[in-house]
Amino acid sequence: MHFQPNLKATLVFLFFLLIFKFQAQEIIKKDTVRKEAKINYVLKNNEIVLTPIPPKLTQIAGAPKAYYSYFWEFGDGNYSKEKSPKHTYKEKGDYEVKLWVTNHYDSGKPPATRPQKVSINENSSAKNTVATMNNDFDLLINRNPVPDEEMVLVLRYKNPKQYVANGQLYVFYNERQYKSNNFEIEDIRTHHDEKLLLEEENQVAEINEINDNAILYSSLSDEFVGFQQLQDSTKTDLNKTLKESKEYYKNWSIFNFDNLNPNEERNVFFTLKTPPEMLKDTSAIITIRGVYVPDRNFKNHKVKEKEMEIVTSHDPNKMSSNGTILNYRFVKFKTVKYKIQFQNDGEGPAKTIRLETDIPDMYDKSTIKVVDMYPKAVICPKKPVTYSCLDTTFTKEQAIFTFKNIYLPGSNQKGVQEKDSTKGFVKYSIRFGDDFHKRKTVSKTSIIFDKNDPIITNRSTTRFLPGISIGAKAGYSSYTNLNNSSSYFLGATISPFKSYRWYWQLELLNSLHSYKSNTQTTEVVEDLPAVNIRRTTRTSVVSDYSNVDVEIPLLVRYNVNNYIGLGGGIQGKFSLNEKRTNNTSIEITEQPIQGDGEIQVTTNTVSNKENTSFTNFRKGFLLEATAGFSRIGPSLGARYVFNTNRDDNYWQLYLIWKF
Repeated sequence: MHFQPNLKATLVFLFFLLIFKFQAQEIIKKDTVRKEAKINYVLKNNEIVLTPIPPKLTQIAGAPKAYYSYFWEFGDGNYSKEKSPKHTYKEKGDYEVKLWVTNHYDSGKPPATRPQKVSINENSSAKNTVATMNNDFDLLINRNPVPDEEMVLVLRYKNPKQYVANGQLYVFYNERQYKSNNFEIEDIRTHHDEKLLLEEENQVAEINEINDNAILYSSLSDEFVGFQQLQDSTKTDLNKTLKESKEYYKNWSIFNFDNLNPNEERNVFFTLKTPPEMLKDTSAIITIRGVYVPDRNFKNHKVKEKEMEIVTSHDPNKMSSNGTILNYRFVKFKTVKYKIQFQNDGEGPAKTIRLETDIPDMYDKSTIKVVDMYPKAVICPKKPVTYSCLDTTFTKEQAIFTFKNIYLPGSNQKGVQEKDSTKGFVKYSIRFGDDFHKRKTVSKTSIIFDKNDPIITNRSTTRFLPGISIGAKAGYSSYTNLNNSSSYFLGATISPFKSYRWYWQLELLNSLHSYKSNTQTTEVVEDLPAVNIRRTTRTSVVSDYSNVDVEIPLLVRYNVNNYIGLGGGIQGKFSLNEKRTNNTSIEITEQPIQGDGEIQVTTNTVSNKENTSFTNFRKGFLLEATAGFSRIGPSLGARYVFNTNRDDNYWQLYLIWKF
């Protein structure tokens, strides 16, 4: 009976353990299920009013108040960014309404939605269409790309001609500087019979110009990006534009469109997905480029680039750069651009915004130039002023951008409907200093609205491609346990370019090695009593070697500073060709066993040669030190090699020059 209490306790423990395990599994399951937003609508004749029903927001601790932003596609080529839009369909038919909901300051992924089908049974009596485009060509996105998430790109175009036009559209994406693709196109939605072309179907017009439509190169911020405005004799050069675009981007799509009426506006929708591999490029500034040919009988065209950042969450306060991956060999000639974005989430306007930005040591702060900003303002003079301006000051480790005397409304301010009006940014360029090491850099910004607590952005990183450094190496090998040894080697090395501290190095060395073996002597004494002779036969054998050896060392090296380097590793070695000359000397001495008599000595020498290939395989490990220019340029080195299967350890003294 004494076992009953223990048995009860065990059963109770197992019961609660099972409950805990079941609840834990449920929690994990709930956390991994994506939330869903539903679409509610009221349809009256051909007019629809749409209302989203999103899931409850999960506030991120310490962040501004969480909220949703919305992007609607009505299924007829029109869209809206309003929360609850009203739309009138022109023609009867069946349409599919799509909704994308983006969560801000909320943990988790954006909610998923199911398309809503609606049927319109009559045509609209409204004849006039409200113009919504300020430019003839535009690129819009509903949110910044997040790895393993979808986003929408809208290609907008309008006919600037006074006649019905048939033109062409190009969309270039996936920059070649990134190993992974920036995007995968999951869906393309056209509503005006735009035809997707194969490359071989594309026909470029041969007529050079049309005077009423000068070429325009601009980004969404009206600055020159990637192109210079062409001012040659033809005024346009579509072939050059396409060639440069194809050199910069890996992928592109081409569309023909027809029957575009004067001032008519059209939209093409793309669903893009950012691959998970782009997570390593978080905070990188990437672009999609569009080319618009209003009339494909002519080469006149317009180019628009949409700039966006790879982000991990839809936080409007962020820092990004176009220098996330750089080639260290050429960075002295490169200007890096940074962009700091912010949003006023307050209940009132902000008058002063202070951006305290970290500047890594490798940059030269004196080269900072403000490229663009919003709210638009002039650069502050030295004396105090009462008008809006942007002031730039410096500390030892920071650049501080301060908007003074501005008005930036708050997203929770009464009467503010457009969230974009509450956002701002500063874009600046900076160059590298004269002397800096190849190290990853990290920058972040503290954003201070008036006298509120600072908001800390994400970390924007800059990393360098490993690059390739080829080196030439020559030296002498000293074998202390070999006779008359003489060994000179010449080879090449490969390693990452100008590594800061730790790096690998692979070498291929060819050496000419000559030496003599130790003399091996045997002596045989033979008595011949019948003839009273004692015969002594002494045989001496010595070999001369002339080898062509190959060494393949693999090292891990460490740069102590700019001048001293240490290394260690393993190596394999074999004789590519071995020539051996065996010299045999036989000396026969005959003398009487008893009594006096003449001593006779006979000497005979015999030589034979042997030639073998791919022999003498050896393995070992090594230690070394270098002095000179440890990262690039010349240096002197000493290496000791331990062979594990032969007793012929040796020193190497060498000169190496890395390029």
